[in-house]
Amino acid sequence: MSPAEASSNSIISVDCLEKTYRGGGLLRRSDVCALQGVSLHADAGQVFGLLGPNGAGKTTLIKVLLGVIGATGGKASLFGLPAGSSAARRRVGYLPESLRVDRHHTARSALSFYGKLNRLDSRTIARRSDELIDLVGLRGRDRESVKRFSKGMLQRLGLAQSLMHDPDLLILDEPTDGLDPVGRSEVRRIIEQLRDAGKTIFLNSHILHEVELICTHLAIMAKGKVLATGPISEMDGPLGPTATQIAVEIEFELPNETDHSEHSPVDSKHQLDRPAIIFQPAIEDSVVWVGEPLDVDNGRSRFRCRFLCEDRMAVDEIVDRLRGADGSLIRLVPHRQSLEETFMRLVQSQEQDNVA
Repeated sequence: MSPAEASSNSIISVDCLEKTYRGGGLLRRSDVCALQGVSLHADAGQVFGLLGPNGAGKTTLIKVLLGVIGATGGKASLFGLPAGSSAARRRVGYLPESLRVDRHHTARSALSFYGKLNRLDSRTIARRSDELIDLVGLRGRDRESVKRFSKGMLQRLGLAQSLMHDPDLLILDEPTDGLDPVGRSEVRRIIEQLRDAGKTIFLNSHILHEVELICTHLAIMAKGKVLATGPISEMDGPLGPTATQIAVEIEFELPNETDHSEHSPVDSKHQLDRPAIIFQPAIEDSVVWVGEPLDVDNGRSRFRCRFLCEDRMAVDEIVDRLRGADGSLIRLVPHRQSLEETFMRLVQSQEQDNVA
């Protein structure tokens, strides 16, 4: 999305952002391109998820947004202000992946400390501490040493400190990583409450299920690039993230081939390869999944395949090729891709492009 296409109420605007870590030193390390032309936009009130495997560049992007590191190229802004500027930072709450709280603190004294860092007066600190301790469920444990806190409790305290100055934007780096199911559920509950209160939330995660449960919008990243971005409801479904493609699943039978020199069926590996042989190269790289062939009593094998077709003519060609191979079409239905399938397809395609 270009700057001209960005919504007028964009909270986060990133356009063609690049970040290269320069090599050098005794080991003569090569340069590392952590961000390669990243563009995305998050609007007010969204829960925007940044999803990608480890090493995708997610944390680097967050550091640029916070002004911890500078970009090599491109632009990033928060609330229309340069990312990292003091005016932008005052409106942002941040929860790092691993928040470290000095062990002499209680939850309440830690919040007081963070409130002072945000230049809040003592009355505001006391009021906000009470509100946030209730919000994150630490009432009754707020005067207890954090040394006794579980990781889930520390994460809830981290959320509270990020909200101390009542920010408009909350940036969360791996907010549920390392938590048990109960801890993840508690953090999700808090995020939902913040969303309902009108906060804009930008979270980074490599846990697909968590992103799917909580986010309204999503960007999928790999190898420093954004592979897809948009409403999460459009990231799965019959078309997946590419509106020009048609996803279909077909079930069909083919006659078993025989090795005429030995008058015996060919090996199962060849049987499994037959759909690709029949449907390609005319439909290049269209077969995205093939099930193991199942022998049928009448000497035929049954298959299930999923295809990504560029248009309806490609679907017709699949059926024509199947009939030309003496195949029988049993079922053809639109295939609704899950978010996991979309994610894996995009990431694996990116890895293949990098190898090529």
